[in-house]
Amino acid sequence: MTDLRHYDVVVSPVITEKSTMLSENNQVVFKVAPKATKSEIKAAVEALFGVKVTAVNTTTRKGKVKRFKGVVGRQSDVKKAIVTLAEGQSIDVSTGL
Repeated sequence: MTDLRHYDVVVSPVITEKSTMLSENNQVVFKVAPKATKSEIKAAVEALFGVKVTAVNTTTRKGKVKRFKGVVGRQSDVKKAIVTLAEGQSIDVSTGL
């Protein structure tokens, strides 16, 4: 059985045109917890999906300042992980966990 903290590390898959193009290279993009490390992300993906991960690259998008009806607000920072899978492995992100 998977450890429950793995569900706290991997928040959701990112489904965009760019992330779909990355799937041709055995890569999957996930939104992850802001304090998650690369080793935690690798362990969580391997445990949750039963695949072999070869590399994890992370990026943090800083939140933007937006206005809505004259009120200034700030979006949250978002951390994404690009997970490279071993040859022949795949994850179907359209299905739930």
